[in-house]
Amino acid sequence: MVVGMCKLKLYAPWVHSLKEKRMIIRSLLGKVRSKFSISIAEVEAMDVHQTVIIGFSIVTNETKAADAIINQVIGYIEENTEADLLDIEREIISDF
Repeated sequence: MVVGMCKLKLYAPWVHSLKEKRMIIRSLLGKVRSKFSISIAEVEAMDVHQTVIIGFSIVTNETKAADAIINQVIGYIEENTEADLLDIEREIISDF
């Protein structure tokens, strides 16, 4: 079993309230979940209205597949939001 985990830090300077941030995040996470069938959530900085930190994970049987899916999810998120991607932390654990 191989587990792939990734944490993305995004910056959305046009967001001026937590309500606006939640609407954007809810929409983005729903799109990602339906396209990739992965676990994804906002994991940090929930009270900071211009910073978005999203974590997601996948389980597969090959390291190569986990890496490819992580890359696809990151690309999809970049294409479907106007926020700037500031940081990517990724980890793949095999022989779990």
